[in-house]
Amino acid sequence: MLESLLWGGVAAASLLAGAVLAVLRRWPPMLLGLVLAFGAGALIASIAFELAEEGLRVGGAVPVAIGLALGAATFFLADRLVERIGARDRDGGAGMPLAVGALLDGIPEQAVLGIGLAAGEGVSAALVVAIVLSNLPESIGSSADMLRAGSSRRHVLLLWTGVAIACALATVGGTLVADLASPAVQAGIDGFAAGALLVMLIDAMVPEARAKAKDWAGLATVLGFAVAAGLSLLGS
Repeated sequence: MLESLLWGGVAAASLLAGAVLAVLRRWPPMLLGLVLAFGAGALIASIAFELAEEGLRVGGAVPVAIGLALGAATFFLADRLVERIGARDRDGGAGMPLAVGALLDGIPEQAVLGIGLAAGEGVSAALVVAIVLSNLPESIGSSADMLRAGSSRRHVLLLWTGVAIACALATVGGTLVADLASPAVQAGIDGFAAGALLVMLIDAMVPEARAKAKDWAGLATVLGFAVAAGLSLLGS
């Protein structure tokens, strides 16, 4: 239990670290776009090598497909809710899609980490680093947008503290329910995270990275993909 809390905290702390980095300095749009593009590439690698591939290995195609559909629909509906909030408060939704994506991705992803710990598989350093590489750009980009839209530093830090705590506790939850989680359930969890991430990438992260970094976004995305994919393959 203590081990799962430790590793869950290590992985989730990167979310709060990204918010702190955004609070400490103002990020130029070009630099922020490059960070977002790098994170998008890392997330694409995470979807391919840590979520979809692992889900197919442990539970097969059907649970992964069901999880994909549920994750995609959940993010879509949550994002629409954020848009409604933003319609009532002009700046209320700024940066929130990335925060919602981090939450919907982080909880199932770290639950799988906890399940692996309970099964005695140990922790893949490559997986933890890949999580950190994807978490940092999400929280930096979201926090920077919220601050630019007028949100207070306290609000931003409290929001990401809550997201980080929820993700860390998901690792403990995965450990606790490991005996009840069949391979199909584990595959469905992987698929859910992948589905939520894919919709978030296309609807929020990639367009914002392109708008801010212009023609350099593609190169930064490839770099992020290459680094995260290399880490995933080294850990396999």
